[in-house]
Amino acid sequence: MVCNDGMATMIHRTTFALDSDTMRRLKKLALRWQVSQAEVVRRALTQVESLPDTQPLDVLARLKSYHAASTLDASEADAYLAQARADRKRWRRP
Repeated sequence: MVCNDGMATMIHRTTFALDSDTMRRLKKLALRWQVSQAEVVRRALTQVESLPDTQPLDVLARLKSYHAASTLDASEADAYLAQARADRKRWRRP
């Protein structure tokens, strides 16, 4: 962001896709706060960044916890993977 005469000038533009519900919520907040949709996104980012990082990103620990919490036994997992492989082969055929 660059400031000229006390006014902020945005120097980066971006495009992203949102589902209908998220877009509705974004527009609703912009209307309630009487600001642009971009300002809603900026405020949301500022607020989230100020939250304490209570869950450090430890991918391996998360993966282990997912495995520990799983109720899927090995034979069910093997059957699922076999079905996924068969489906992929069918989808890739011209």
